Amino acid sequence: MHTESTSADLSLLGLMQLVSPALPIGAFAWSQGLESAFELGWVTNEAELGEWLEGVLEDGLTRCELPLLIRLQNAWANSDANALAEWNDWLHATRETAELSDEDTRLGLALVRLLTSLELMPKDGLMPGDPGYVTVFAWAAHQRHVPVRQTLLGFAWAWMENQLAVACKALPLGHTAAQRLTEQLRPSLVKAVDAAQMLEDDALGPVLPGLALASAHHETQYSRLFRS
Repeated sequence: MHTESTSADLSLLGLMQLVSPALPIGAFAWSQGLESAFELGWVTNEAELGEWLEGVLEDGLTRCELPLLIRLQNAWANSDANALAEWNDWLHATRETAELSDEDTRLGLALVRLLTSLELMPKDGLMPGDPGYVTVFAWAAHQRHVPVRQTLLGFAWAWMENQLAVACKALPLGHTAAQRLTEQLRPSLVKAVDAAQMLEDDALGPVLPGLALASAHHETQYSRLFRS
């Protein structure tokens, strides 16, 4: 018999599994335009990387993925098929380049395949067609009874870890420097979640022209390690 404490522990462990770099969905293959920022000379060192990540967090995740997770996880909790489809479509519409759109779609489908193999997919047909990664992530968090705020923190943490892993591979950036940036960004993740929880629907939408330009450049970049 599960106690309340045991249930909370299982939810936390489920979230840790969901945000682990070892999750076999291929997230490591995508840089979200960061590789082009290196190629273009926009980001060349630890300090500039910190500024780039702070900007993407503030003007991107805070205004897009994080508040969307709130709406999607609540929609899953309420079995609201219309809201799920609407916000999933909205998510696709915010992706400004082919690579950013492809990343969201492919990660979503990879997570669907994984959850299907674990017999954790919803049985009621609520999953929207062409589900984006955020939509499926929200379902997995709901299925594991993860509190919404913890879902946001976990998602933001996974994004940060992936971006720092990209930098360690594509920049002369050591793992100690990556840990310094982790320490720098941890409070920013909390602030981003606080801000995301306050936004009304009409305030949503990323404002990342630099990232969009970097991503568009990446589509024709001659030599690259990552898919975006």
